[in-house]
Amino acid sequence: MPTEVPLNAYLTLGAFMFVMGMIGVIIKRNPIVIFMCIELMLNAVNLTFLAFARHQPTLQAQISGHMYVIFVIAVAAAEVAVGLGIIMAIFRLRDNVDVDQIASLRE
Repeated sequence: MPTEVPLNAYLTLGAFMFVMGMIGVIIKRNPIVIFMCIELMLNAVNLTFLAFARHQPTLQAQISGHMYVIFVIAVAAAEVAVGLGIIMAIFRLRDNVDVDQIASLRE
């Protein structure tokens, strides 16, 4: 008989993933790595949405959690597409994608 994973285990894992992504966004200087850390944060949010949806008694609440996850995945895909396009345009213009040097775009 399989045992059910408690809700706090999912929430702890989601919080750990979110904190690791936030630390990566604060510390790292490469925009590609920063986007990966943002994706990690969005996946942590998806994990918590699905954990709460799994532990809801009604089917409508479960479907709502899944709909939120699909919406977050769509937003993440759009963020990656636009972000990588901007990074490639800056790389073509400056031959460098260091965040500290990109901070001043008026030059």
